[in-house]
Amino acid sequence: MSDTLSLTQPDTSIPADADCSEQEEPSQIDWTAIWKPLGLIVGGFVLFFFLPVDSGRFTHSVIEALALARWYAREHVLLCLVPAFFIAGAVAVFVSQGAVMKYLGAGASKVLSYGVASVSGSILAVCSCTILPLFAGIWKRGAGLGPAIVFLYSGPAINVLAIILTARILGPEIGIARAVGAIVFSIVIGLCMHLMFRKEEEAKAAAAIHMPEPEVERPLWQTTLLFVAMVGLLVSATWGRPEQAGGFWAAVFGVKWLLAGGFAVGLGGMMVRWMGVTLYKLVVAGTAVLILALAFPSQPLLAFSAGLIAFVGLLTTTRGETESWFTASWDFARQILPLLLAGVLVAGLLLGQPGSEGLIPSEWISGLVGGNSLWANLFASVVGAFMYFATLTEVPILQGLIGAGMGKGPALALLLAGPALSLPNMLVIRSVMGTRKTMAFVALVVVMATISGLIFGSLTAS
Repeated sequence: MSDTLSLTQPDTSIPADADCSEQEEPSQIDWTAIWKPLGLIVGGFVLFFFLPVDSGRFTHSVIEALALARWYAREHVLLCLVPAFFIAGAVAVFVSQGAVMKYLGAGASKVLSYGVASVSGSILAVCSCTILPLFAGIWKRGAGLGPAIVFLYSGPAINVLAIILTARILGPEIGIARAVGAIVFSIVIGLCMHLMFRKEEEAKAAAAIHMPEPEVERPLWQTTLLFVAMVGLLVSATWGRPEQAGGFWAAVFGVKWLLAGGFAVGLGGMMVRWMGVTLYKLVVAGTAVLILALAFPSQPLLAFSAGLIAFVGLLTTTRGETESWFTASWDFARQILPLLLAGVLVAGLLLGQPGSEGLIPSEWISGLVGGNSLWANLFASVVGAFMYFATLTEVPILQGLIGAGMGKGPALALLLAGPALSLPNMLVIRSVMGTRKTMAFVALVVVMATISGLIFGSLTAS
């Protein structure tokens, strides 16, 4: 019996020449999934451990960052960004990819595509953040890199009001230099970006040749009127108060909300006529907005906010392309808004609000941009590229810096780099077209602004 049992039991002995390492079980720890969150936890711990809360400058900078974010939310999100998101969504839904490729595509005529892009961007006259949803819209519809970059730069930089204000406050010579520099910049930077990424552009153009001609659901004139109403609403609602009390611009400012209301009524009528929105919904929404406008005439933002809410309601309660319009607009908002908020907070922490300062003392900046050296112009370009300027705010800021000893060359360099770029702007551009293209665009703007500042400073010094 014992012999039989010994035959059925497994042999658990280990041979003398066996490799013990082969018997070890594999590790159960996935280190690749641990290091990244562990690094974030350790980094957060170190950050809070050494947080200089006892420093008056640090706490003041935190307050400045929050104040800048509040100011941005009050002055730009509702009036600028939200309408821009809806315009970008409309581009994605109502503008055919074939039309974008025809006028702005990589294979389109350079004269046509760059001319259309520069004119389209300059008409908007928006800040470096408001242009982003519109840029993302035409980029995703197939616009070539060069024309898209021209549009991205020309919107904030070729601003007729800002150029007039610059000439009036800082002098006609710097105003003319800003106008000429911005127009030349938009074309040259777009061409440089096209040449730097020429292979990708050639592949995009080759792919566009084989694309089928899309079916057009709406006549071109209807689409054009839709965008005229939306752009008119955006421009009139964001029209800034001019420096002088009289004149044409002051008269336009006095009726800006009447103009905005007229464009809104026109847009609503088109939605009823062409998109299936029921008339009674539009009447109810318009009545609510009108009541708020009459009851609180000194607070037009209340009526404007109610109008935005009503507009969202009209889009989401009507089936068909209006739902697609809302979905496309929401996709842009979801992608862009968090990055913009993070960028505004960081910019406010480092540089403070316009007219104030953050962690970086303003005297450091003003002391480094005196004269017309290469370093002064480069420093002005870099600071201008990272600092956030709302439309027209760069002029009074520069007025103070020039009074503190800033040279005319660095002043022009900041004017050419600042309005077109900002830290929030860079974060969003990277999410749209990637790190390499963003770094190339930023570098081109900084280098060209620096060279322009050197040339202008030398001419005005003689």
